Amino acid sequence: MEHKVALVTGGAKGIGREIVLELANAGYCVVINYNTSEKQALELKQELESNNKKCIVVKADISNEQQVKNMVDIAVKSFGKIDVLVNNAAISLDSMFYDKTAESFNKTLSTNVVGTFLVSKLVGEIMYNNKFGKIINISSTNGINTYYPMCLEYDASKAAIISLTHNLAIQFAPYVNVNAVAPGFIATESEIGGMDEEFIKLEEEKVLLRRAGKPQEVAKLVGFLVSENANFINNEVIKIDGGIYGDC
Repeated sequence: MEHKVALVTGGAKGIGREIVLELANAGYCVVINYNTSEKQALELKQELESNNKKCIVVKADISNEQQVKNMVDIAVKSFGKIDVLVNNAAISLDSMFYDKTAESFNKTLSTNVVGTFLVSKLVGEIMYNNKFGKIINISSTNGINTYYPMCLEYDASKAAIISLTHNLAIQFAPYVNVNAVAPGFIATESEIGGMDEEFIKLEEEKVLLRRAGKPQEVAKLVGFLVSENANFINNEVIKIDGGIYGDC
């Protein structure tokens, strides 16, 4: 049976790592993209290969068009095609509102929005020509109904990714399904690292299930959306937040 191939940006840690594991365990050959997390990426590769999973690791700054092209070329050269793209890579440069600058704002948008566009443009063309593909963009409830001025550029980027999702779905129809997943409060190291217990408790109280989500739960949703069981789900934004209520 021919293996399917998945490219996961920002796949070395956090939610991205769990998505890589989910897809590898489902039988995908996985391209693990990273930019700064080389150690984690290589450790993940070793873990997968020790379990007879096929994967490669590719360093690329997704905001750099040439690096994106090189990454996609390596992926296709290694595995022949790309069936699934998960646009997970993102940065968040949180700071007090009046400390924010055009530089920090542009850097966030360059990675989170332009990067998602660049990878989707190249991979989407391959999928369209192959008449099959699934693109999953990792947005956030921060782009829908959760707002913090400390991370307003991140929030803006995640809202932009939702708009991008709808446009990509139209662009690559009828062969490529494009959907977005919007996680809420997820217990990743980057999300809760450095937070005090009181703040975490306050955040959990905003969730109807009274807990943070698990990165594995987001990965399971992505795994479903790229499966044959979700072939008629397209151009959607699916929240996975345990039932957030209130303004933020």
